Amino acid sequence: MSLHSIIHHEFTPSATASLSITAPEIVTSHRPVPKDDPPAAAPQTPATPTEEIQRVFDVAPLNVSNKRRRLAITILIVACNLMQMIVNLIGMAGALEISSRLGVSGVHANWIGASYPLTQGTFVLVSGRFGAVYGHKNMLLLGSLILVVFTLVCGFCNNFITFNVMRALSGIGGAFIMPNAVAMIGITNPPGFVRNLSLAFFGASGPVGAYVGAFITGGFMENDAFVWMFVFIAAMSLLLAGILWALLPREVPVDPHGKIDYIGSVLALGGLIVFNVVWNEAPAVGWANPMIIATLIVSIALFAGYYVWEHYFATDPIMPLSIFKAPSFTPLIFVILMNFMATGILIWYTILWLQEIRHWTPMQFAVGFTPFGLGGVAATFLAAYLIPRVPAQWILAMGASCMLIAGLLIATMPEQQSYWYQVFPSIAISSFSPDFTYTAAQIIASNSVSRKQQGVAGSLIGSLLLYGTSLGIGFASTVESEIGKSHDTVTGYRGAVYFAMGLCVAALILDIGFVRIVHDVREGWEDPADADPADEVVAPVATGTELRELRPQLEQR
Repeated sequence: MSLHSIIHHEFTPSATASLSITAPEIVTSHRPVPKDDPPAAAPQTPATPTEEIQRVFDVAPLNVSNKRRRLAITILIVACNLMQMIVNLIGMAGALEISSRLGVSGVHANWIGASYPLTQGTFVLVSGRFGAVYGHKNMLLLGSLILVVFTLVCGFCNNFITFNVMRALSGIGGAFIMPNAVAMIGITNPPGFVRNLSLAFFGASGPVGAYVGAFITGGFMENDAFVWMFVFIAAMSLLLAGILWALLPREVPVDPHGKIDYIGSVLALGGLIVFNVVWNEAPAVGWANPMIIATLIVSIALFAGYYVWEHYFATDPIMPLSIFKAPSFTPLIFVILMNFMATGILIWYTILWLQEIRHWTPMQFAVGFTPFGLGGVAATFLAAYLIPRVPAQWILAMGASCMLIAGLLIATMPEQQSYWYQVFPSIAISSFSPDFTYTAAQIIASNSVSRKQQGVAGSLIGSLLLYGTSLGIGFASTVESEIGKSHDTVTGYRGAVYFAMGLCVAALILDIGFVRIVHDVREGWEDPADADPADEVVAPVATGTELRELRPQLEQR
């Protein structure tokens, strides 16, 4: 996640829906000053007309005037996302050790790493919409509570299947934290440097959380404190969420009377989850297993049911099918999915190689993973620098190229070798890929779809980031399993990483050949096709007569 997650937040349906809430408040607080009023009654630093109009379209701000309190709230919001990223990474860094403690080894271990991003990536599709209807604050705190409860339960599980179910339920908490945390940063901090800096730190919390998660895993595992690792993480998350709950004021949801497409949500989320389960379970039980075949058929049926429902019956679909008709959008979806599948594969098989073949401990891996944390933070700010200077499709190509080079280094290294020769440069180079890919994807998606589809497109890109990581592990495990039947373990690992490289090559071809930023010379949302009916009703109340009266007086000042 990069600071440019703001792209898909600033123009979401949530923001547009908030016009009816914010507009009257803004206008009444800046009424035109009567001509006979003394000059002293005028504000000392009045806003310009442009600033005044822009404020009408902001998300309804929280009533937090104290700067220190606002800073504390922002830090806690970022910290909540940091905690869910820690929970995510412990499943990958500690997968082999955890599965061994639960009496399972071999290809089954991939479930420890895949279960959390599976549900997180799936439920991100709807969690932002729930925040718009029920309040971003409420959904952020609910997500934190879900994360706390099921992370704590994980520590006391002594059954492999139960543990992974609890991990998957924890991922739902992470899904409700991420988009609503971004929204909360936007409505807590006014537009400007502080908000942008806060979003930059939010973006950096991803790689930092992964890095810290690796260290927590190593530290607790080496001291044989499996249970206490989950107790510690749950306690820290509860403490942060509790303080945040105490500091946050009451929030007015931006779309309190909005509708949620529950039937479409069940069909879409169910299809995604079942499809992912098939690919992560098949390497362990075999594709000839009747249960795998039946589950695959169920996933296809759910997708078909979703298509029929959204196309013929849904009045407020969670993912309008028309969005895929937008220029560049469909190839962009495949580029992003393949990039993040490759990311999950490379991280997973780097961990397997180091821990299984070179016998590294989780703590040794944490130390070796340091370049990823540092490089990920650097990539967050480098992406911000490149955006106004380099076309987004080329930033997207940079992300795929970084992952391709990193994969080549891992796939071609000998079984035993110094960390500095190929593992170190691979981890350092790969750390730039996620932020480059995510940032560029949000820009292209934002420029490709209409105004009413901005929030949907942003949610889908975020979902692909997380879901692709889990799905990639499942696909690669199948490749590894099939190759490993006739070769040794290392050859299976190489085959899985070469598969990731193939995904990167395919992503590069699609990106360079078919993905473009749509050139748009409009200023604002003036195309009738993009018009939002809500604007036609609400905008005159806030920006009509009163703002026209206000404009000349502000210009005179």
